[in-house]
Order: sequence, then structure tokens, then C-alpha cells
Amino acid sequence: MAVVDVSEELKSLSSTMGSIEAVLDLEKLRADIAVLEEQAAAPSLWDDPEAAQKITSKLSHLQAEVRKAETLRGRIDDLAVLFELAEEMDDPDTLAEAEAELTSVRKALDEMEVRTLLSGEYDEREALVNIRAEAGGVDASDFAERLQRMYLRWAERHGYSTEVYETSYAEEAGIKSTTFVVKAPYAYGTLSVEQGTHRLVRISPFDNQGRRQTSFAGVEILPVVESSDHVEIDESELRVDVYRASGPGGQGVNTTDSAVRITHLPTGIVVSCQNERSQIQNKASAMNVLQAKLLERQRQEERAKMDALKDSGSSWGNQMRSYVLHPYQMVKDLRTEFEVGNPQSVLDGEIDGFLEAGIRWRKQQEK
Repeated sequence: MAVVDVSEELKSLSSTMGSIEAVLDLEKLRADIAVLEEQAAAPSLWDDPEAAQKITSKLSHLQAEVRKAETLRGRIDDLAVLFELAEEMDDPDTLAEAEAELTSVRKALDEMEVRTLLSGEYDEREALVNIRAEAGGVDASDFAERLQRMYLRWAERHGYSTEVYETSYAEEAGIKSTTFVVKAPYAYGTLSVEQGTHRLVRISPFDNQGRRQTSFAGVEILPVVESSDHVEIDESELRVDVYRASGPGGQGVNTTDSAVRITHLPTGIVVSCQNERSQIQNKASAMNVLQAKLLERQRQEERAKMDALKDSGSSWGNQMRSYVLHPYQMVKDLRTEFEVGNPQSVLDGEIDGFLEAGIRWRKQQEK
């Protein structure tokens, strides 16, 4: 790479980094960190474990954000020195090292730039993920389970904690539905582009004639409800059923009726939770999911009104991604055209490329 090209590239990287720093508002982040550090140091912090967890989690996240920005700025500044050194020494190895670092910095900058695009009302929230098997019989149930694993592996790769609220197992294989939470700041904004119908094409392992099967699974992403949200639920409009929790194959998980199913009668929304041993805890978790669904319903109604005023329909298509395992290997996003030729890596949680492309696509649709 010519010296003049490198100089222009580094100027461009520095300019992009400056824009990111302005959007992140590092001075405000540092001020927020100072406040949170003071709260975290309070002797009474753990008197309220849930509040303490939120404070320490937010503090950790903001510290990581600032550290990431400062580190990336330092790497951009160091690149100029590294290329100058390579030129002075006329050393191919040092030049190769500098070019590899330049590629790495470009990728890190792209990832950080995507984070600045998450500016929606609920984007900074944790995420509730609902997955359900749709058309395709046992293959759809198996596909839904594979999608659950994909998102849980993605969270694991990033060090995000998760909690499965409820899983309804299918009779032959896979799952009918599942609900779990991803506990990380901006999880909702990041994962919300995954909402829609996912399609799998493969030779069915459940077909004794080895025929190709197309199956579908639906993914719903909701922001976790916080105390500041106004979601009023009239207890008289709820039907609460308790039952015995069960696992794969119907084996008993509990010996008491601790699982809870709540039906919101006016809307017909049904939620359930069975991960806790206490009926009270399961009901509290189920109520959180119901509140999130009602909040999302409220948002969709408001969005529909806005779309009607703008005389335009939703820009979201229902079917959003295809996973093809036969006759060729490919995963393709139908909105962004982003595709990967290794479905197994995607199903193993490597979905960052799809998330970044989806977030950029969504931002373009809003213009």
C-alpha cells in the first residue's frame, strides 16, 4: 500500500472515529460512570439485589464502552507510527503487521459504528426472545430448537447472561415454543432486526424417503419492561392456570404444580413460565413477559397509526432469512442481501454479520 494511500486511509479512520466519539458522548459516559461508581460503593447497595444487579451491570457496560472507544482511538493513532516504522526499516514483515492491524482496526470501527445506530426508544433495553415452530411439522419444531440454540450461543460468545423462562417441547423432536431473556444492554436494539419468519430448506432427517423439506419458525423480539413503563393490567382480565412443569419426553421436572400460564382475556395473549421452582416466581416472570408483549402491541398500534398518516405500509417483510442446507449451503437475509456460505457456523451463533447488516438496513429505511 502506497504511503499517500495509507495517509488518506488513516485520516478517514480518524474522522470516522471522531464522529463515533461525538455520538457516544464520552464525557457524558464518564460522568454517568462516576455516578454509578458512587452508587455501587454504597453500603446498602445489595439490600435490593435486583436494583444492585442493574447498577453493576450498567456500570460494567459503560466502562467497557469507554474503554473500547479509548483503545480504538489509541490503535488508530499507533497505526501511523507503525507504517512510518515499516517504511523507515523497509521491512516486509513490519509492513505486513501494519496492514493486518489496519484491517483489524477497520473491522472494529465498523462494529462500533453500528452500535451508534442503536438510538431507538427501547434499543438500550435487555431483550425477550420468543421462538415458535410454524409450518413444517416435526422439521419446524427441530428448526425452532436450533434457532434457540443459535441465539443462546450468540449470547454466550459475547459473555451475555441468559435465562430461559419457558420451553414447550414437541412430541417427536424439537420444541413448539420457547421464551428467554438476553441480559445485556442494547440486546433489544441489536436483536430486534431478527424479528420475522425464518425458513429452513434441507433433506429432512425425519423423512424415511430422504425428501427435501421446507420448514418455518417465527422469531419475536421484545424489549424488557422497566418500572418506568406504563403498562396497566387489570387482574380481573387475567386467567391464571397452574400446572406441573415438564421437560423433553414429558419427564417430570417438578413434583408440584409450580408452572404458571397466564391468559390476557381482552387480547388472547398467552404466556407461561416454568423455569423456577416457586409458583410465585414463575407468575412474576410470566407477568414480565405479558407486560413486554402488551407494550409491544401498544407500540405496533402507534406505529400503524403513524404509517396510516404517512400513507405507507410497514417496511418489514414477514419472511426475513433463509437457511439452505440442500442442494447447496447458504444462509441469506432477504432484506439486506447479506449471505454466508457456512450455515453451520451461523446456527452455532455466528450471526454478528447479519445483525450489523440488519441494523444498517433498518437505519436506511428510516430515512
